[in-house]
Amino acid sequence: MEPSLALQAAVRTRLVASSALVALVPAANIRDANGLPSVFPCVLIGEGQTLPGGDIARQRHEAFLDLHIWAKETGLVIGKQIAGAIRAALVDTNWTATGLHVADLHVTGSRFLRDPDGVHSHGVLSLAAVVKEVR
Repeated sequence: MEPSLALQAAVRTRLVASSALVALVPAANIRDANGLPSVFPCVLIGEGQTLPGGDIARQRHEAFLDLHIWAKETGLVIGKQIAGAIRAALVDTNWTATGLHVADLHVTGSRFLRDPDGVHSHGVLSLAAVVKEVR
């Protein structure tokens, strides 16, 4: 399996298991989808990237994901609250990902934007992980 896809599945599992996050965003609204969201609030699991980790067996990788947070609000408060709940849901040293051992995962950055329509906010949390294929 592509490491970023396995990581994406593990991240979604962790997010929908967080009662604090699901209190802000229904589990059905945390998903992999393209385009503009049709329901608010939501977390769309976005772009992924995998880079080689440099080991001779080619089993270690760096995997990256962007999580897009959307809310119906004129400010940025709800989006930032959702981002905080996501951060809390991802803090753990015991990760389960099909076919991968996740050695480290952390938020590398967050951005919060007001949508030009004046009605929605949009946030992006960028994640990075060091993973190793488990065979």
